[in-house]
Amino acid sequence: MTSQIHNYINAEFVAPETGKFHPVENPANGETIGQVAASSAKDVDDAVKAADAAFPAWSKLTVKARAAIMMKFHSLIKEHADELADLIVLENGKNKTEALADVAKGNETVEYACSLPQLVQGTSLKVSGQVTCVDRRDPLGVIASIVPFNFPLMVPMWTVPIALVMGNTVVLKPSEKVPLTMQRVAKLFEEAGFPKGVFNMVQGMRDAVEALIDHPSVKAVTFVGSSPVAKIVSDRCRALDKRCTALGGAKNHLVALPDCEMEGAASDICVSFAGCAGQRCMAASVLLLDGEQDGLLNSLIEKASKIEAGSGPGKMGPVIDGNSLNKIHSYIEAAEKAGAKILLDGRSWKKNEGNWIGPTIILHNSKDDKTMKEEVFGPVLSIYVVSSWEEALEIENANPFGNAAAIYTTNGGNAEWFTSKFRASMLGINVGIPVPREPFSFGGLYGTKSKFGDMDITGDGAVEFFSNRIKVTSKWPVQRRTATKRTHAEMAGVKDAANFAGQM
Repeated sequence: MTSQIHNYINAEFVAPETGKFHPVENPANGETIGQVAASSAKDVDDAVKAADAAFPAWSKLTVKARAAIMMKFHSLIKEHADELADLIVLENGKNKTEALADVAKGNETVEYACSLPQLVQGTSLKVSGQVTCVDRRDPLGVIASIVPFNFPLMVPMWTVPIALVMGNTVVLKPSEKVPLTMQRVAKLFEEAGFPKGVFNMVQGMRDAVEALIDHPSVKAVTFVGSSPVAKIVSDRCRALDKRCTALGGAKNHLVALPDCEMEGAASDICVSFAGCAGQRCMAASVLLLDGEQDGLLNSLIEKASKIEAGSGPGKMGPVIDGNSLNKIHSYIEAAEKAGAKILLDGRSWKKNEGNWIGPTIILHNSKDDKTMKEEVFGPVLSIYVVSSWEEALEIENANPFGNAAAIYTTNGGNAEWFTSKFRASMLGINVGIPVPREPFSFGGLYGTKSKFGDMDITGDGAVEFFSNRIKVTSKWPVQRRTATKRTHAEMAGVKDAANFAGQM
């Protein structure tokens, strides 16, 4: 019998009020590895009430005190990294190296959260004769964080640690496809010393998400997922005048110039489109070649064709489920029907069990092919030969997404020309997965299908999102009087163990 994955409310695992569960499958073989709770609005209300009740005491702690607890959590993540990575392999399908990177990158954001006492000090300025302005950051209250399946630990860590250290309490809604990793992490939050109700988790699907967004005690919502759902979440929050950042999908373009370092570029492009089975919003989707580059193309095909199926280092795991697999197949078939040439066909990986598809490389003869324009979210790379830099830029700029773009070249001037004109917010130069590292923040370009709502989701963008700036303007009258020395009796009751002034 498989285990049940319950909600985590007020530091206790609680069965759903509905009594209903949905199966969780191992994408490598289709076996059921758990039963995840299908939560109702009542379950969500219980979690939000617990978070709301914990907020006053938690928010009154200093940033330094909250960060000290987070430092213990950071240590626990490192200590249990191998165990957490095994859970990620089991429920998501990543290879072990990618799963360990999922844990390490998530913990990097935890580390950034631990540094917040040095980063979020208020500012003070004398603005006129006797007038001073100061500002501070106050927490919002209860935060709802809704996360996807593709990075079971990293994406929750984009939001939860910063939100908590800033003084908020959190209700997390993991993907129903990968609930096991965060179920284990919930106990690590508890072991680190977070008080009851500060971190909570509800499992479930659409009903749970809508109840979280609509709950009047939830002050802000973060979402990472597909563009259509990101827009729905953002619009729903907007209708409630609720703060929201909702990150959607991507169609990331790489441009390779003839002067690029061929072997390095081929290796980087291969990892960019095939790593994590292409299930990441920063994965390469389109490679634009400036003229015929047979050497680069042949090297890329050779490297991709050597990738083997499996969970070991350097191997490629399955995609998350049958629906994803069928969608990827449909895009390959659409390219074939449009006259594109399949240079490497990952459909040969098909097995009776699991959701397997290998790296696929398609050479298009039309930039208007469906597979050239829409998000595939799988290990599929579309290649198109352009006649000029301007044509490459026209194709990249015309795409409705705005996450990432990259240029491969050994010439700094060429790189600057492209990076100054790409229509995306995270750009790479000889880097096919240009994910910003802390303290730089992660987020797509405003006005595209990659980003809806407010601000970025990590770094200083998250600090801004998870707090209110409070400004105080003061003017004090001057009162002249004879100074008197305070006696020890007058000082009685003022306890500051770290203050050496006047005491020994």
